[in-house]
Amino acid sequence: MPDIIDRAGLEELLAVLIRRGYRVIGPTVRDGAIVCRQITSIGDLPEGWTEEQEAGNYRLRRRGDTALFGYTVGPTSWKPFLFPPSARVLHADRAADGTVTVRQSDEDPPPQAFFGVRACDLAAIGIQDRVFLAGAAADPVYRGRRAAAFIVAVQCTAAGPTCFCASMGTGPRAEHGFDLALTEVVDGGGSVFVVETGSERGAEVLAGVTNRAASADEAEAARDASARAAGQMRRTLATEGLKALLEAGYEHPRWDEVAARCLACANCTMVCPTCFCSAVEERTDLTGDHAERWRRWDSCFAAGFSYIHGGSVRASTRARYRQWLTHKLATWIDQFGTAGCVGCGRCITWCPVGIDLTEEVRAIRGGS
Repeated sequence: MPDIIDRAGLEELLAVLIRRGYRVIGPTVRDGAIVCRQITSIGDLPEGWTEEQEAGNYRLRRRGDTALFGYTVGPTSWKPFLFPPSARVLHADRAADGTVTVRQSDEDPPPQAFFGVRACDLAAIGIQDRVFLAGAAADPVYRGRRAAAFIVAVQCTAAGPTCFCASMGTGPRAEHGFDLALTEVVDGGGSVFVVETGSERGAEVLAGVTNRAASADEAEAARDASARAAGQMRRTLATEGLKALLEAGYEHPRWDEVAARCLACANCTMVCPTCFCSAVEERTDLTGDHAERWRRWDSCFAAGFSYIHGGSVRASTRARYRQWLTHKLATWIDQFGTAGCVGCGRCITWCPVGIDLTEEVRAIRGGS
């Protein structure tokens, strides 16, 4: 049975995490959007704010209550905090005798606590775990950050206009992968939070917070709220047979239509919580005695991303959009055993021309 904490308890939870040495990352309002940044109190949370989202449109507006988590997802996910936009992966130094010493990144960031992770983003972290940790060559930068991460999920009780996580089986309710999960229940007197424990570490943290046991009715109400959110979703993506459809539709005329609109700006890949394309840069000092290798985010929408000797493999916007969508929904499955999309809808909201991947798939299927 879950537990109940009030706002004071939520502040205690945040304080416990900070005392344990975590750098707490949570949602906050900045520059007209709800973004993930370091927070130190619940006063940093987006109290009373929500968003209006649609294809190519995002605006904040005030709610009629004081909910702390009364929004869906903003432009930032948790990806930058596990897979940084720029990271040194190794460095080399040459001594006076000519000996060269090569070391992996010596980065040792403080442990991070992610406060307010939605189910879709939790699923995205699971997908990136497969990308960066599965197999014989685990990524050291990601591995160190991931191992230390403490996750406080927040269950969705309302769906946004661009959400389609129910179609992808990734939400709106998180069932595993978290240390603690909160469901916010708002009433006239403020908010209380139904807390589920997902790990021993989560139980240890919750033990330091004032709480009481939830009643059966309170636990059921929390689950019902997530079920209502699933029923509110206006967008859907039919996944049955999708991999075969996209692989067989390589020359479908829809690719030309979407390419005529696409700016190849890479917004979709930058806001996507699972995209992991990167480039490698070599840097050296003027003496040549110190060199570094850096990894930075890149995008398959960049003209130079697929460049090999003689030119780019995907020189046209048509080819690059087709690569992105087909990889995300089809060939990703060949690589990692799952689709690369979690239905968060960010790529729809933050596309400047409002391209909607659910609409593109429907058009390729031949639907209206």
